[in-house]
Amino acid sequence: MTERAALDRIAQAALASYDLPEGASAELVNRSENATYAVRGPDGQTVAALRVHRLDYHPEGAIRSELAWIDAVRSAGVVTTPEVRRARHGDRETTVADPDGATPPRSVVMFEWLPGEAPDESSMVDGFAELGELTARLHLHARDWQPPVGFTRFAWGYDEALGAVARWGRWQDAPGVDAATKPVLARLDATLRDRLAAYGRGPDRWGLIHADLRLANLLARPGSPTAVIDFDDCGFGWFGYDFGAAVSFVEDHPDVPAATEQWVEGYRRVASLSADDEAELATFVMFRRLLLLAWIGSHADVDVARELAPTYATGTADLAEDYLSSHT
Repeated sequence: MTERAALDRIAQAALASYDLPEGASAELVNRSENATYAVRGPDGQTVAALRVHRLDYHPEGAIRSELAWIDAVRSAGVVTTPEVRRARHGDRETTVADPDGATPPRSVVMFEWLPGEAPDESSMVDGFAELGELTARLHLHARDWQPPVGFTRFAWGYDEALGAVARWGRWQDAPGVDAATKPVLARLDATLRDRLAAYGRGPDRWGLIHADLRLANLLARPGSPTAVIDFDDCGFGWFGYDFGAAVSFVEDHPDVPAATEQWVEGYRRVASLSADDEAELATFVMFRRLLLLAWIGSHADVDVARELAPTYATGTADLAEDYLSSHT
């Protein structure tokens, strides 16, 4: 029995809970925190996206809270994002048992399938102005929106990311963290802690964020508005963290400085961004980078983590040296 086989069984079993064409099937298209499946009709056409959640990640009510924010941004026309589909019993989050009984039941959510493709990350500059605009629209909405009673999402503060909670594990335990890289990464950690504490959590700096708003989570659709997908990591954090997420895994790309300028320009078309906020964008890039190093260490079964593991700690230390030379 493998984890992949269990996910496949649960995904296929989940289809019976929805109004779908007879003979529909589920095909895995992405696996990270969760497993995402393309639901295909008997003719091979994709009719929906199914998300099978990982175990023991979200507390009770957190998935429904994510869906409540998706509903809110859709109804307000803030961004285009896929509609959540209801199961036959009326719920949008449903629990599905493993038909073999080999693993615990899992929460699943089905979304409308929107055609489109993620912008080409090899040309980052082209997409970052629009990404900045979309980010600003979500931030403006989050500042004014009153969440429903019972709304619960985790936070992306220092303790939750790198400190006592360390939701994705400790960066110190990641592959490649050794006698050469650990001292500079420890200096980076301490600097991030102190700068973020000084930066503070005022209402103009901290609130509900997407937390994974990068080009890979956009759908470019010629003739239609670009869509934002994958709100699974949304939670409470610094608004600047969304920029750190925007350059996830490509922080050392030579286009990052130009992409940053484009993102800032796009953001300011929609909302204000102070000089102090702009000055800390590099802090959030390194905050996210150190968090992703921890993520790689705790997600050895994910393809992208395995691919990045051999060099990511060294690359993070190199970036840390550059950052610390101007931020301490």
